[in-house]
Amino acid sequence: METSKQIKERVVGAQRIQQQRFADTGGKIRFNAHMPASIIDKHCHLAINERNMLKQAFNAMGLSARAYHKILKIARTIADLAGQANIGSLHLAEAISYRSLDRKYW
Repeated sequence: METSKQIKERVVGAQRIQQQRFADTGGKIRFNAHMPASIIDKHCHLAINERNMLKQAFNAMGLSARAYHKILKIARTIADLAGQANIGSLHLAEAISYRSLDRKYW
């Protein structure tokens, strides 16, 4: 089990990664949540398995393009919190599960 201090360190590390990722935007973008659709593909690259997973979820859940992009941004953040350069299946599955909860309770 992680301590609060360890969780804080992971969050600060993820924020640092994101600030470095968007350093060339002149401060216009600081975090994954602020990514416009035009650069999502650049920073949220998916391998074939992950693309297929998201495509299946997109079709099964009847997602909009906006929801698709939100899932990618959340998956990118989850990967950052894990210290991973690439979005993996587990990161994507977690992001999709949050979308399922969002639809169920709100």
